[in-house]
Amino acid sequence: MPLSFHKMHANGDDFVIVDSRNSANPVTSSLARRMGDRNRGVGFNQLAAVLDCDDADARLMFWNADGSTLDACGSATRGAADMLMRESNMTSIALRTNRGLLTCERTSAGAISVNMGEPLFGWSDIPLAQELDTAVLPLAGGPAACSMGNPHCTYFVDDLSAIDIATLGPTIETNPLFPLRTNVHFVQIINRQHIRLRIWERWGGIPLGSGSCSCGAAVSGIRRGLLDHSVEVECDGGTVTVQWDGVGPVFLIGPVETIFSGTITDQLYRPTRRGESG
Repeated sequence: MPLSFHKMHANGDDFVIVDSRNSANPVTSSLARRMGDRNRGVGFNQLAAVLDCDDADARLMFWNADGSTLDACGSATRGAADMLMRESNMTSIALRTNRGLLTCERTSAGAISVNMGEPLFGWSDIPLAQELDTAVLPLAGGPAACSMGNPHCTYFVDDLSAIDIATLGPTIETNPLFPLRTNVHFVQIINRQHIRLRIWERWGGIPLGSGSCSCGAAVSGIRRGLLDHSVEVECDGGTVTVQWDGVGPVFLIGPVETIFSGTITDQLYRPTRRGESG
């Protein structure tokens, strides 16, 4: 049968939500890859399947557009939370992810706040290929590394406009130091409460924004003492707020918007053997 979905974005960081509560999860890596094709499918940076859960309002599973899975996606988590809170007329819910149990709230301004969990700094948690000081990696430019459920590598630069992200990003992403690859951030500090961020996303290219990358970049700046505990993160597509007290969980706060809802055709949902078999 056809598969329904919702296309949403968070400051231009676009994602698809598939609501699979009360049914088996239909999303496979192959289907995510077909849906993620911007010419032949729907197109997205990430896809989230909303599933039944015994100890939370729902469980989320995430896929990249190339069909690979990931444990954290701040934008799609906010989108799913927005959808479920509108449906239930509630202002707070809990979502289970591979990252853990994430509490989500709607702010008085209508934005969605997500407790993204505590950042991880151990070399094996990120992971790195060898034991190193993750505050300053032995790479040119001395970037910092952390995990928000996915790996992040953050460079602090004087002039963001001078950085060739399309060239540098994939080179750093695939550096042997990162066995699972890494998201790459280039940060220009405007002041202690405001940064400008551009991103090379692991397996994804250059997005307009990213919730988890905004968290990873801000956390690394706070960890180095360069930023205050509440930071406005300005990406190409808009601004989110990241809050971290230096000890506990990271909070990501920002808007989400539904673009449209639709149905995947049977041909895309169940391709012939001349295409991908699923």
